[in-house]
Amino acid sequence: MAQSRRWESGALAHGVSDPFGQGPLPWLRGEPQYPDDEYQDVPWYVDLAASNGKAPRRPHLPGPRTADDVRRQIKGFTAHGAVVPGSSIDFRITVDPPQEFTVDVYRIGHYGGDGAAQVSASPRLSGIAQPTPLAAGRTVSCHHWWQSWRLHVPSYWKTGAYVAVLTTADGYRSHVPFTVRDLDAPADLLLLLPDITWQAYNLYPEDGRTGASLYHAWDGEGRLLGEEEAATTVSFDRPYAGAGLPLHIGHAYDFVRFAERYGYDLAYADARDLHAGRVDPTRYRGLVFPGHDEYWSPPMRRAAEEARAAGTSLVFLSANTMYWQVDLAPSPTGDRDRLLSCRKRRGSPPGRTALWRDQGEPEQLLIGVQYAGRVPQPSPMIVRNAGHWLWDATGAAEGDEIPGLVAGEADHYFPRVPLPESTERILLAHSPYESADGKRCHQETSLYRAPSGAYVFASGTFAWSPALDRPGHVDARIQRATANLLDRICKHD
Repeated sequence: MAQSRRWESGALAHGVSDPFGQGPLPWLRGEPQYPDDEYQDVPWYVDLAASNGKAPRRPHLPGPRTADDVRRQIKGFTAHGAVVPGSSIDFRITVDPPQEFTVDVYRIGHYGGDGAAQVSASPRLSGIAQPTPLAAGRTVSCHHWWQSWRLHVPSYWKTGAYVAVLTTADGYRSHVPFTVRDLDAPADLLLLLPDITWQAYNLYPEDGRTGASLYHAWDGEGRLLGEEEAATTVSFDRPYAGAGLPLHIGHAYDFVRFAERYGYDLAYADARDLHAGRVDPTRYRGLVFPGHDEYWSPPMRRAAEEARAAGTSLVFLSANTMYWQVDLAPSPTGDRDRLLSCRKRRGSPPGRTALWRDQGEPEQLLIGVQYAGRVPQPSPMIVRNAGHWLWDATGAAEGDEIPGLVAGEADHYFPRVPLPESTERILLAHSPYESADGKRCHQETSLYRAPSGAYVFASGTFAWSPALDRPGHVDARIQRATANLLDRICKHD
């Protein structure tokens, strides 16, 4: 494989686990604008300094092209975690070759079906080629990059999931996701974006040489290696690979669009906020984990358990949640929670990995079901216990098939694994599928009620969130079932 094409194997390696893509994003359809000196909107391709100050009739350049990790046309990351309204967030950005660039900021939401709305645009900024990423063993970090831009977040901005879209003057584009949170504001539901899992999958730089995730790394011949040779520690101080949007981020965006469309009262935070104790889960009626959320630290799990004990419901909308136990540590510069470690290889204690189930705390004790395996081809979800209130007004009958709703990965109930304490427990889907080696497996959707009165729901599939608001994947039955669940949680006393 040629050096300039090696990164493609990294993208292909993860493709099997994210069969849905990102979903609708307006900047992928339109041309970003930036304000000129008189604050008039000007298309990104116009260089006013080299023209008569008027937009040309045709673009100088083709539409924006995606930056890559080999040439690093434009890549960036934030130097901190989530940000609160009224404060600021710093971006570290590399541009090669050095040239002007702009940053357009979007907030994810329904917005009439667009999927996001532009809320800010930078002036034209001077870009520099930052130093080569540092590598200590398999751990890659860009903590030594210079600050490129500071975004002052107005006090009136809504909390939510945001994306900074970086565009060079010659038409290359990349992305930097970030979260605006206000944990003092009241809300019914707290949405927790799985930034820890996003970083675990991050193979930056996908250059065929130095990039590494908790899944893959490269050898000297540019061949992609598996988990036995992957990193055990990865850094948040680096861009996300490829286009800069994490693998599986679209699953979270699907839920955001759905929930905001129907007016649910949401607060937003990152998984690292839950880890660091910045979140008081008991302030909310429910915690929603909207996407693939595989990597959990012990403080995250304790916070979720305490929330359940206090009567706060838990909603897990994907599969393979809380599979690996991880640790977070400061960066070399002392910034908190910038290094993520997971001991996947068998070592000390003998025969044990960092799987939660290997540590004597199987996921099922919290979630109600747990990870069973990958689903190589989408399969129908088979409705079970259709008389339950979750299926009310969905039109679903016992044994009905919901096409394609078992996909990516699946959970099921393990009879030999302990169950959580409950006053009610029910399985709402029981769906057969065939594994990659031809074995007959099954997926299950679970709901139980803890003694505190909290509900704990687990969809047991990657396809639940896309069914809420992803073009080509929407299913009205899943939309209504999710609304039934959230309504019950939000009205629960």
